[in-house]
Amino acid sequence: MKTLNAPDTISGKEGRAYAKINGNNEELFYAKTIEANVEKSKSEIKAIGKRMTGHKTTGANGSGSMTLYYMTPLFREMLRQWKETGKDVYFDMVIENDDQESSAGKQTVLLMDCNLDSVVLAKLDGDSDDALDEDADFTFEDFDILTPFTKF
Repeated sequence: MKTLNAPDTISGKEGRAYAKINGNNEELFYAKTIEANVEKSKSEIKAIGKRMTGHKTTGANGSGSMTLYYMTPLFREMLRQWKETGKDVYFDMVIENDDQESSAGKQTVLLMDCNLDSVVLAKLDGDSDDALDEDADFTFEDFDILTPFTKF
């Protein structure tokens, strides 16, 4: 019988993320959270003699979100570049979980052709004693799991 060993769980603080933007590798050290999801698109399949509706996967959509400390001009510059030239910026992102204490090992996921949905252009908050942060949603066109966790 297998049991969960607490040290094998993955700490969300142990890892790193990089974005390859215009040929430059940018470490996203100012990220607080990054999450990427794939949502499958499905068609309903109804048939005579079946009371339950079936479902067939017909595609998928990749989307994600980041919360960043409000301290880098990187994404605002990308938005400005699009405004000035009309050419949108797509980039790849690598997200790596690497908790050395866990026997699950390291996981490295590549998100391809990421594109920002929104960018905080300017921000002030006189009510907060916390550091300013910003949320950035994005989509991606493809993904690969470069290094999977160790199978338990």
